[in-house]
Amino acid sequence: NVGDNVGDIAGMGADLFGSFAESTCAALVLSATSSELQSNFGTMLFPLVISAIGILTCILTSFVATNISPVKKGEDVEKVLKVQLILSTVLLTPLLALASWLFIPEEFSFDVKPEGVLETQTWWGVFICLLAGLWSGLLTGLITEYYTSHSYRPVREVAESSETGSATLIIYGLALGYKSAIIPVFLLALTVFASFYLCGLYGVSLAALGMLSSLSIGLTIDAYGPITDNAGGIAE
Repeated sequence: NVGDNVGDIAGMGADLFGSFAESTCAALVLSATSSELQSNFGTMLFPLVISAIGILTCILTSFVATNISPVKKGEDVEKVLKVQLILSTVLLTPLLALASWLFIPEEFSFDVKPEGVLETQTWWGVFICLLAGLWSGLLTGLITEYYTSHSYRPVREVAESSETGSATLIIYGLALGYKSAIIPVFLLALTVFASFYLCGLYGVSLAALGMLSSLSIGLTIDAYGPITDNAGGIAE
């Protein structure tokens, strides 16, 4: 049980850390293609500033579960975890705006610019890229919870469909799985389109960083499953 718990959390953490590191490195490399961004060392390291702000904000948000609104019964766990995720997103919004205003020049451009991108990039364009990634990530998480949690109607309907046989269960489950992907796909497509239009590939990498800026809280929520499985296995 302990080995399974460690394996689940370590594998999940390594996967998400890899995504975070790759997005950060991509943004750092792409920022080197702009002479304005290269002129200031702090501006060049703006992707790392985003990561630092996200980590500190998530640490502050974690006090909600430990001090402000601690869990008193089992039914409160899901609510507290969801509040932490939403609160971290809300707090990150003005902080990312402030960081964009402080670290990014009022106007800048890239030496190599693909078609379909604005001629001149701005700090508020950078903020919109971060904002699109941040909030689309939150909405994707909430939609995923709606379609996969037994607290909501879709999962209960799948369970009820098994009363008429395994065939209807398989058909209904597949249909619900396809349906659950519609909104997240549109959110991701809109985020990529808006980010690419505003800041090119640099904007897309920043949108990915915005989506991962609340990673610490997201990993906390994901780790709840393996930990409870571990506790249940030991209790048995």
